[in-house]
Amino acid sequence: MKVIYNDGTVKETVDKEEELHIIRHTAAHVMAQAIKRLYPHADFAYGPATEKGFYYDVDLGDTKLTDEDLAAIEKEMKKIVKENLPIKPFILDREKAIALMEERKEKYKVEHIGDLAEDAVISFYQQGDYIDMCVGPHLCYTKALKAFKIVQQSGAYWKNDKNNKMLTRINGIAFATQEELDNYLKLMEEAERRDHRKIGKEMGLFMMSDEGPGFPFFLPKGMALKNALIDYWRDIHYRDNYTEVSTPMIMNRHLWETSGHWDHYKDNMYSTTIDEETYCIKPMNCPGGVMVYRSQPHSYRELPMRVGELGLVHRHELKGALHGLFRVRCFTQDDAHIFMRRDQITEEIMGVVHLINEVYTKFGFKYFIELSTRPEDSMGSDEDWEAATEGLKGALEKLGLPYILNEGDGAFYGPKIDFHLEDSLGRTWQCGTIQLDFQMPLNFQLEYTDEKGEKQRPIMIHRVCFGSIERFIGIITEHFAGKFPVWLAPVQAKVLLVSEKSADYAEKIYARLRDEKIRCELDARNEKIGYMIREAQMVERVPYMLIIGAKEAEEGNISVRYRDTGETVTMSLDEFVAKIKGEIKDRI
Repeated sequence: MKVIYNDGTVKETVDKEEELHIIRHTAAHVMAQAIKRLYPHADFAYGPATEKGFYYDVDLGDTKLTDEDLAAIEKEMKKIVKENLPIKPFILDREKAIALMEERKEKYKVEHIGDLAEDAVISFYQQGDYIDMCVGPHLCYTKALKAFKIVQQSGAYWKNDKNNKMLTRINGIAFATQEELDNYLKLMEEAERRDHRKIGKEMGLFMMSDEGPGFPFFLPKGMALKNALIDYWRDIHYRDNYTEVSTPMIMNRHLWETSGHWDHYKDNMYSTTIDEETYCIKPMNCPGGVMVYRSQPHSYRELPMRVGELGLVHRHELKGALHGLFRVRCFTQDDAHIFMRRDQITEEIMGVVHLINEVYTKFGFKYFIELSTRPEDSMGSDEDWEAATEGLKGALEKLGLPYILNEGDGAFYGPKIDFHLEDSLGRTWQCGTIQLDFQMPLNFQLEYTDEKGEKQRPIMIHRVCFGSIERFIGIITEHFAGKFPVWLAPVQAKVLLVSEKSADYAEKIYARLRDEKIRCELDARNEKIGYMIREAQMVERVPYMLIIGAKEAEEGNISVRYRDTGETVTMSLDEFVAKIKGEIKDRI
């Protein structure tokens, strides 16, 4: 595929990822031209290609777009493609660039130019009557844009600043071929079918309320699922010699200033006034864990100390960014903080990697690892950062694990390892993380006594497995399409009564299951058995349905229908109890 650069040179692309980026960037320009034709008053902000497609932020004044309007924009885009307009670059100095954008009444572009260096040379691309400021490269002709679709609109603040005007963000997708686009659209249809918000409502897992945007309510079945996850977390952490603590949700501002969060994170923190002093609702658990360590003296013999906490944290998210359980304002972090000596760093990191690998394998996730290094907005000495980074690298290399280096994306107090898991649809999610921290022990003057009786500073690991339990529930809901394995399922078995004549027997079956601590329900409604089966299997996604009629009552057995295969098998109640309890115990 031939592309044109801002200096006018034309080259053949060979890198598929680069090619896709150029296709999507060109699609953003074609979409902007279509919008300008249909809405001459439109004023454009940013229009980049993204990892998943492209978008353009546009100021449409009082115009509100409908789905029909988006379809009309896409239709106009196809018209522009057929016109096969050549895409030509040109370069202007700063003064002429501003004059051109002012002439075309592009105030956001003028402001953008104002943010550039004084001696900047600014490149533009033109296709027909449309001109856009851009570094390129682009396709040479609009007809080279083969497969695209507008998918949605949303709101976005200019420069991502809530104090600026809210613009309309129009999102699209583009691919090199129609086949690739069709495959992607099928994937998106499947993703929509698996949407955790839809499944969560059908299964009665959680709800949101206008009285608390971004603050999820877990319903009884959702709590059963959440508690199953927490029980698993507690079991594997007890086995690996973690202790569990609980720290306050509200602590004073001084603590957060000492930890460094106030300077680096205060815009995302909720605060209140108590006794004429500023207090903060915790956005992280780590300062509380530090206070637990600092509460008493420690010897080198006690280290490493592995201290876990299932802490509810609160972070301010913009209302427009909220999305089901994926982006909320309060969530439970499955935190742990490990306090250790320098000579224990590699071994402890390896232990955490093994634990996180075990968790992701349990759920059938593949994953890749990213190592993020020191950001610009950081605290601490160069020596500490270098030692921390080398500690993480050394552990990964000793384990023989490949990783992607992500320069400058570490936490403000230390480098980190992030685990990006892949779900059943091939989507990736960043969940687990390991952060090595030399700074917080220094800020809080943490100490331990070494074998010589001298005071030393411990090193600290921050780590999570699930990340956010709420978000992880959203991920696994979509990963399993609500068909959770037996040990996780909110309702593990459902007793379905065929007729009133068998009611006593069905009640005995139900009571036995409850006595065995199996999460179960009894459906004794006056409905056709086919309807009850479909509802339990397809909507409530119950792993096992126990069908109880006159024959079962007479023979003293049960008919068990399997959710995943639709097969119905006759067995004794004792056999079924042994089977399901074994699956729950083994977490399969």
